[in-house]
Amino acid sequence: MNKSELIEAIAASADLPKAAAGRALDAIINSVTNALKDGEQVVLVGFGTFAVKERAARTGRNPQTGEPIEIAASKIPSFKAGKALKDAVNS
Repeated sequence: MNKSELIEAIAASADLPKAAAGRALDAIINSVTNALKDGEQVVLVGFGTFAVKERAARTGRNPQTGEPIEIAASKIPSFKAGKALKDAVNS
């Protein structure tokens, strides 16, 4: 499912025009992104948790030459599925 298909599904489920469903989806994505940028978690009970994890600096290898390269530390977004989502997928 891509973004436009998700917007159509939201519009049908919530009995909204597609434009309003698109704005609602964009607002959710922006809110989650901004919360993660601020270092906060976003917990949607039953669905899952969005969080930011720290990835330490490490030494990697250039696959073409085999020479070692330094990979900088970074922050990565993560998602952990909630129990209700896991149960729905596994049933």
